[in-house]
Amino acid sequence: MLADGLLNPSAELHRGVLTSDAADQLAALVARAANAPVGLIHFAQGGRLRLHGGWGLSGAWNEVADTPIDESLAGLVLDSDDPILINDLAADERVVRLGAAHRGAYIGHSVRDPHGAVLGVCCACDTEPRQWTAGEIAAVAEAAQVCTLLITEQLARHEIDQQRRFLDAVLDSLHDGVTACDADGEVVFVNERMRQMWEDAGLPGGDLPLDGFTDADGRALSQNDLGLFRALRGDHLRDDEVILHGPDRRTRHYLIDAHPITGPDGHTVGAVQAVQDVTRRRRVERFRTCELAVTMALADAPSIEEAGPRVLEAVVDTLGWAHAELWLVDEAAAVVRSAAQWSAPGWDAEIDVPVDLPYGTGLAGRVWQVGKPLWIRDVGQPQSLIAEETAHTSRLHAALAVPVREGFETLGVLTVFADTVEDPEDELLALMSGIAAHIGQFVERRLVDDLQRQLNRSKNEYLALIGHELRTPLTSISAYTELLREADEKTLVAEGPRLLEVIDRNTNQLRHIITELMELSALDAGHADVQLAPMDLAEVVRDSVSKARTAIDGAPLVIDDELPEQLVLPGDRKRLRQVVDNLLGNAVKYSPDGGRIGVTLRSNGRAAELAISDTGLGVTADEREKLFTGLYRTSRARDKAIPGTGLGMTLSRAVVSRHHGSIELVDHEGAGTTVLVRLPMDAR
Repeated sequence: MLADGLLNPSAELHRGVLTSDAADQLAALVARAANAPVGLIHFAQGGRLRLHGGWGLSGAWNEVADTPIDESLAGLVLDSDDPILINDLAADERVVRLGAAHRGAYIGHSVRDPHGAVLGVCCACDTEPRQWTAGEIAAVAEAAQVCTLLITEQLARHEIDQQRRFLDAVLDSLHDGVTACDADGEVVFVNERMRQMWEDAGLPGGDLPLDGFTDADGRALSQNDLGLFRALRGDHLRDDEVILHGPDRRTRHYLIDAHPITGPDGHTVGAVQAVQDVTRRRRVERFRTCELAVTMALADAPSIEEAGPRVLEAVVDTLGWAHAELWLVDEAAAVVRSAAQWSAPGWDAEIDVPVDLPYGTGLAGRVWQVGKPLWIRDVGQPQSLIAEETAHTSRLHAALAVPVREGFETLGVLTVFADTVEDPEDELLALMSGIAAHIGQFVERRLVDDLQRQLNRSKNEYLALIGHELRTPLTSISAYTELLREADEKTLVAEGPRLLEVIDRNTNQLRHIITELMELSALDAGHADVQLAPMDLAEVVRDSVSKARTAIDGAPLVIDDELPEQLVLPGDRKRLRQVVDNLLGNAVKYSPDGGRIGVTLRSNGRAAELAISDTGLGVTADEREKLFTGLYRTSRARDKAIPGTGLGMTLSRAVVSRHHGSIELVDHEGAGTTVLVRLPMDAR
């Protein structure tokens, strides 16, 4: 019996290789050519014979459509290299061995492919024994050849179709887009990835017109600029990078390989290109460049105010956005203040950046409030948190704002703007959050460095205090005590009260210094209680001003005040009275030649602002911050020999800080000093 392995895989075909009509017509031709009542065409398939064409069958198709090869007459043909001619089936030993009763005559020829592999059998049958003539034998042989030709053609088409399907499947599975065109430039093949690229680029129909597309230099593109048609003109492209700007203003990066296809005669018959979308890869590279630039900008900057513009420039330049802003939280004033901004070079649109934004107001204020990133697809839409006029005049569209944090504390907000409408992107959000984290760490690190410097300075100042501020009254107490000890009775009566007064004054000074040191230490360590409760700050300031006016009665000094009837906020009445008394006392103390002291109190947004100004000695710009570092006294105060320890301002800042507020020396017109205290009017 013919082994299954000898059958050509092409024989694994069903009745559809030859259409039913064609197979039946060919069987009819075989029967007529052989002058036989029956003509059959079988295909061999895996040890079985499958009937694919028949004429003259008296029974049903399914009775003979599928039979084992070793039980059929056609199997005899497959076992032999020669045609089988049987004049009398009942008398033939080969038929008898099949074990079935057969009557009549049979003639069969094998059907082979061009390689000689057996595909099936073409045969004619008669119901009665007969002698087959040479013409009839030749006719069946010719019919088998015709069958071979038809099957071979169908197999070739089937093979081509299978290869095409296989090739299509391979090309559709590629990550590269593949396109081919013929010699006339007509696109004849586009794989699935290329269709997806067209859709991503804004060509949903896969059309090639490039209306609105430009290259990296802004030059409008035409079909002839594409790699496929450049290859059709004879160019060979290898890893040719192309940067396109689509109608949506988005930038895409591609690597293109394109080559002409030449025919046997050497003429160009078409072209093919493979396109790789490297937009994501280039974006990752830009993100890494951006992170490196931000790290470099923060590395050597002494303060966030100096580092801010460089950081924003790195973000705008490497990411291709139009504008960026950095805001820092002023918790005492309940606002975020603009620390830096940067626009892309050549950006001529008007961008109005306010000095500050209240808590919860605007994009930066809202991000501070919610404590999470916000992405606005188009700031020109209603309720986008950007003023409509600003959005229109600035020509900005997409916006992303992320909180600048260190731990759980929000220190500021980083915002970036694009001049196109953009959908949220997780990668960009992750990058900006990472940059914001870098900025937060920088701000916190600078605060720690400042605190360390202040600690070192305070240590030296404490030593100086022990060496001077404490030693001076101790020396006086010791000296006058010695005088009392050595004085006679007459001297004690005459000078004793004065000597005791000096001792008492120096003792009180020591007690005051020690008390302030203890207070400051307790506040810094968090051991001192600050009891926040609703209180009228206007009443506290009014009482302090009244007390100060009584103290300076008769002196060439005037205190003006501008106070509201009431200003209620959460605070510790005793501690805040201590701050107001200290600031007013300093204003009086540092105005030895008289002048005018101004006290104003007002609400500004969600913060109360207390300003105390004088026309006295003033403080130089480089000494302003030092006043709050502990035990520091200005050079002018030392020159004038004005008494004091320098602890008052440090203690005041500690109290204000425990109220989540701020205290600073601000610009002052003319001679003198202005101290500004901001306190939140909402409970924190």
